Amino acid sequence: EVQLVESGGGLVQAGGSLRLSCAGSGFTFESYAIAWFRQAPGKEREGVSCISSSDGSTYYADSVKGRFTMSSDNAKNTAFLQMNSLKPEDTAVYYCAAKSSRVSLIPPYDYWGQGTQVTVSS
Repeated sequence: EVQLVESGGGLVQAGGSLRLSCAGSGFTFESYAIAWFRQAPGKEREGVSCISSSDGSTYYADSVKGRFTMSSDNAKNTAFLQMNSLKPEDTAVYYCAAKSSRVSLIPPYDYWGQGTQVTVSS
């Protein structure tokens, strides 16, 4: 059974940092593109960052470039999202996702985690 489990969310003040983790199981982690998405109340889900399985290249939404850094540890089947200089508009539920096809910041993805809440206070 494929599973993606996010952790690391919480409440932080504006300007602070959080590190999200996404632990995968039931599939060959290093062969899959991994992405982080987020969804704020009343808004559509948006792609935040993704990492290619072929060469490890990372891609970011313009709204988080220079503040968020995505990485992965294939030996531990875990992806990370380091979020710095957080803003209130970063408040959302953050989801990780995996797919066996080409990496992108746009769905569809094959597998999704349950999400972790990130709240940034002003």
